Amino acid sequence: MNRKDFITEQLEESSDMKIKMITECDISISEAADLLIDCVKAGNKILLCGNGGSAADSQHLATEFMIRLSHDLDRPAIAAIALTTDSSNLTAGGNDIGFDNVLARNVEGLGSEGDVLIAISTSGNSRNIIKAVEKAHEKKMQVIGFLGGDGGQLMPLVQVPIIIPSDNTQRIQEGHITVGHILCELTEREIYG
Repeated sequence: MNRKDFITEQLEESSDMKIKMITECDISISEAADLLIDCVKAGNKILLCGNGGSAADSQHLATEFMIRLSHDLDRPAIAAIALTTDSSNLTAGGNDIGFDNVLARNVEGLGSEGDVLIAISTSGNSRNIIKAVEKAHEKKMQVIGFLGGDGGQLMPLVQVPIIIPSDNTQRIQEGHITVGHILCELTEREIYG
């Protein structure tokens, strides 16, 4: 396959996946927006976590909530924290209590009843994300899952699973960031717009 055909194939695959999201993810995206809007209106915060590219998405989306996504809308900050940004915390936790427990420990320390955890896992099977979700339930938090494939082990553990209709990690990540942008913009516009 030549380069032009490869580029075309990749873009068409990405476009096809997003078209599928219109019918397969629209209800769950709307339900997630309701959770986030209620959370923010109540003065609570949003926590986000993931591994690798999903950790980067956590940081990206926490920033969009905190700073703003819509530049045509002047609004106050929305409290959002990515649990993946503190290298000292992550390495100490990994060393002292095990990598599987480090995100749950942060949910334990930073999460409160009424907060929302956005748990991002392309497979839905990341052990440290599962434990973070379990800890969120103990703290009486709501949980939105950004998932892919069949939703994995996380699907039944979250209040709102948003499952990107793909088994390709790249496509799932593209879907996650699109969903995150939609949720951020809906939250800002419906509260402050």
